[in-house]
Amino acid sequence: MVTKLKHKTLSGALLDEIRQAILSGQYASGSQLRQDALAEAYGVSRIPVREVLLQLEAEGLVKILPQRGAVVSEISREDIDDVFDLRMILEPRLLLASAPLLDEADLSALDVRQDNYVKAIATGQRDNYGRLNAELHMAIYHRATMPKSQQIVASLLQTSDRYTRLQLSSRAAMEKAMSEHAEMIRLIKARRSDEAAELLKLHIGSVRTDLLKVLNGS
Repeated sequence: MVTKLKHKTLSGALLDEIRQAILSGQYASGSQLRQDALAEAYGVSRIPVREVLLQLEAEGLVKILPQRGAVVSEISREDIDDVFDLRMILEPRLLLASAPLLDEADLSALDVRQDNYVKAIATGQRDNYGRLNAELHMAIYHRATMPKSQQIVASLLQTSDRYTRLQLSSRAAMEKAMSEHAEMIRLIKARRSDEAAELLKLHIGSVRTDLLKVLNGS
């Protein structure tokens, strides 16, 4: 039992390390992730490395290709559209189910999440942008009794971490993201869930638009 727990802890820590290395650009798009090199770099056997690469493939950060093995996924227009189309369908639905049930403690927690997000942007904590953004969104949805949808959205937000770092590369994009989050929270507190859901859909769409501009160099 102890050995199993240690193995799970090791795999989880290794997963976080390699995921962050991909998200930060340490492992660039298209680069090969060799199991033996990773095992040596992180001081582990190849077994947890193999498990981590399979998990990262499920998250869309890695592709496992014949003859080449694991390769860091490219960021493509098709992948972006797939992720953001799904988010625009599922997240407003979750908000509408959850927002009316949020109590005062939940609403106070949203303010804390928003403050953490704003502070991270103000201090240039790029490695935390995606995580804090996901935590804020999931805090809005957590009262919805839709566990499958929540699970899918949590995975999509994790995939979006990579995109968020690119999208928030300009001050204008940062200001817009902070402003839209603040307005969404205001509407939720005012119990105007329908308007908050509409704004959320627009927010997700504008993030995609900004991201594509960054990718296109415009």
